[in-house]
Amino acid sequence: MDATDATCRGCARALDGSSYTFRPTSGSDVITKCLRCALRHWPMLRRSLMASVVVGTVLTALNQGDAILSGQLVGALAWKIPLTYCVPFVVATYGALSNSRN
Repeated sequence: MDATDATCRGCARALDGSSYTFRPTSGSDVITKCLRCALRHWPMLRRSLMASVVVGTVLTALNQGDAILSGQLVGALAWKIPLTYCVPFVVATYGALSNSRN
């Protein structure tokens, strides 16, 4: 690694362990970040949120659609529906971080 790759682009800390590389939307420079900053990388989070909305909505419709349409909203749905959206978000974020790990 050269001197520019030895520090995190987000917090400027030394990258002594694993690092994560992202391609910016414009330009040719890659962005290298530590785990803490990679978890807050907005383009990755935006893609994960979009995947979560699409997949979570489909799964909610498949799994809880009958209860929602019949109006029988029980207390268990208060945690099942948000969890249905969290799972694809975590999977998409994990996949993006695994793919960008150095």
